[in-house]
Amino acid sequence: MNRSDQADSLGGRLREIVTTALHARGGPLTSDLVQRPAEFGLGHLPVRLLPDATARSVCGFCSTGCSLDVHLRDGHAVNVTPSAGYPVNDGMACPKGWEALAPLAAADRATTPYLRGSDGTLAATDWSTALDTFCTRMKDIRRRYGPDSLAFLSTGQIATEEMALLGAVAKFGMGFRHGDGNTRQCMATSVVAYKESFGFDAPPFTYADFEESDAIVLVGANPCIAHPILWQRIRRNRRGAEVVVVDPRRTETAAAADRHYALRPRSDLVLLYGVARELLVRGWTDDAYIAAHTEGFEGFATHVDAFTPEVVERSCGIDRAALQQLAEIVGCRERVSLWWTMGVNQGHEAVRTAQAIVNLALMTGNIGRPGTGANSITGQANAMGSRLFSNTTSLLGGRDFADAAHRREVADILGIDAATIPTDAGWSYDRIVDGIRDGRVKGLWVLATNPGHSWIDRQRFDAEVLSRLEFLVVQDLYATTETAARADLVLPAAGAGEKDGTVINSERRIGRLRKLSRAPGEALADFWIVKLLAERWGCGAQFERWSSPEAVFAILRELSAGRPCDFSGIEGYDALDREGGIQWPYPAPASGSSGNESSGNESPADRAPESEIDTSRERRLFADGRFFRAGGRALFCYEAPRPNPEPVDADYPLVLLTGRGSSAQWHTNTRTAKSAVLRKLYPSDAYVELSAGDAEAAGVAEGDRVRVASRRAAMTVRARVSDTVAAGQVFMPMHYGETNRLTLAVFDPYSRQPSYKSCAVRIAPEQGRRRSARTSDGVRVAASQETQ
Repeated sequence: MNRSDQADSLGGRLREIVTTALHARGGPLTSDLVQRPAEFGLGHLPVRLLPDATARSVCGFCSTGCSLDVHLRDGHAVNVTPSAGYPVNDGMACPKGWEALAPLAAADRATTPYLRGSDGTLAATDWSTALDTFCTRMKDIRRRYGPDSLAFLSTGQIATEEMALLGAVAKFGMGFRHGDGNTRQCMATSVVAYKESFGFDAPPFTYADFEESDAIVLVGANPCIAHPILWQRIRRNRRGAEVVVVDPRRTETAAAADRHYALRPRSDLVLLYGVARELLVRGWTDDAYIAAHTEGFEGFATHVDAFTPEVVERSCGIDRAALQQLAEIVGCRERVSLWWTMGVNQGHEAVRTAQAIVNLALMTGNIGRPGTGANSITGQANAMGSRLFSNTTSLLGGRDFADAAHRREVADILGIDAATIPTDAGWSYDRIVDGIRDGRVKGLWVLATNPGHSWIDRQRFDAEVLSRLEFLVVQDLYATTETAARADLVLPAAGAGEKDGTVINSERRIGRLRKLSRAPGEALADFWIVKLLAERWGCGAQFERWSSPEAVFAILRELSAGRPCDFSGIEGYDALDREGGIQWPYPAPASGSSGNESSGNESPADRAPESEIDTSRERRLFADGRFFRAGGRALFCYEAPRPNPEPVDADYPLVLLTGRGSSAQWHTNTRTAKSAVLRKLYPSDAYVELSAGDAEAAGVAEGDRVRVASRRAAMTVRARVSDTVAAGQVFMPMHYGETNRLTLAVFDPYSRQPSYKSCAVRIAPEQGRRRSARTSDGVRVAASQETQ
């Protein structure tokens, strides 16, 4: 057969294949695409995804607290849609919510316990061996080194009932001296700021305030990416609100806002004090509110007098006209809400910065009314639950370990000996890390978090921390995280959708997590793992009442009664299902006031409507101007700004900013990387954003491999030349393991929260690949020499 005949024959076969494919009347593709009417108000769905039931559960990713309708078929979750009518998201979901089931079906789920053998490898073992190993080795460490030698690190990703059980068992039953959570990395600043200013960790707002404001001021917040559903609520604003962003970087939110104040990194406190001074000078303060509801204002007014427009411009790069414009927005609109997230919380003087925002709300009377507030948006799904009930930084219910009356109160409710309750909170996360490094902490129990990726100055953490432990236990969905890979024992846990419980979102709304399917293999809910460990340890009888997640919810209701976070009026899980989640405070009718007569502490039925908001579902605190401090007044808190701990210099001339990279990513990508859909929505490799001028000066271009170095580490990533960052600044997303090798381990002195957002770096092309660059006189020169 000649070539022409071969070609004709091949062409004929190809035509036959194509024709068969085009005219096929069956096969998996056709059947997969056929749609049929679905029940449950779901419209039309592919036949393979038609559910026979649905159930509602709160999303397990961020703190927004969206509700999802999970589609069930033959007892298995097969799909999700956002819940219409739920007061948080009302039929909306971000990419993570739509892909909420994907992480549960990942091929690398831990389905059995794993124990590291004498050959140094992790091998599958049974639960009995795992429980014995945990208890034997932890007890031995405590016997040899004392109670300071044991610590646990919890998370804002598990249910409130699980956090409470863990904290109680570890501290009251097992005698762990220290415990903290990864919420230290995101929300500790807001906790301390609210406690000092308001008397309790009490975010005052409801999400409806986004829609009721005349001006929305976002400081260090990028809800377009970090909280997309909240951004949608901002866009639904009914009053034509002016949206203002204060952020060094031109984030997605800043690009979409009405005004963007691009201040220099870590100059927030100076700017906010400058705004406060302008409000005073121009008479844009609510003097009646200040006199009736606050204290400490006179000292604050004297303090901010030094922050003149000249000082602000010199420190922040914000000129007089822009400063006055921002002050006018805050001081002259009827309803101003001020919001912040990690851009504030993760700083070296974060607590005072957060309180500077609180002070602006107080001095203008923008609190307690619809569309107002000094409002901290939480990070993790259950960071608010962790703040109140993890038994780490505060005793259960937001109490104080050091207060003997509080210890007695908790002991009486739980039916335990008050002597088993520690008299202080123990070490914060960073001090636990220091304790491991210097040999005081020998045993560490890590649950649903990945410090091997996320802890600041990861380079040092890897080299000097995990390797020094005698016994590391990791309890997680996966045995493949950076931390689990170093563990001596891995305990396989269930995820959201595979267990029951509750979470508390940013607006204090308690929502329901529902078990919709079994966890794979021998994986168990964290609740049942802790219960098994308590029994094997020998302290199980202490927690006999803690018999199920809903039984623990009843205990938490008791613990909340009479506290600012009182939700003793919630009858149980069915009430949460029926009401679409319930915001605390929600006291039982017979319990009366929790010390704040009309600040949101009544049940919805007892309250008169406030403007157009449905107050049975959307409520706020401090409507009467009474706060949780003695005397009922809020406190103005302030302090002189402190220098940036690592300023730029000739060797490291650029400021590294970090933050979220896309709405399809979550923290260390442990779960979002399991979704093929989400992986298509963000770059697979780490990258750095830099300005065109800085790129040209360094001799790099878009897409080049570049070396980013700080005083702690260096790595090679892709360059993205962008106008999102100003000259002298670069940005790297937090989700990639490379980023936290660069960051500087500096902490706010009051909250002990790490300062992730600013350190000094330099950038150069990958070795031997330097492009041409311009000299100072603009002449382009060859620059082929190798960079070091």
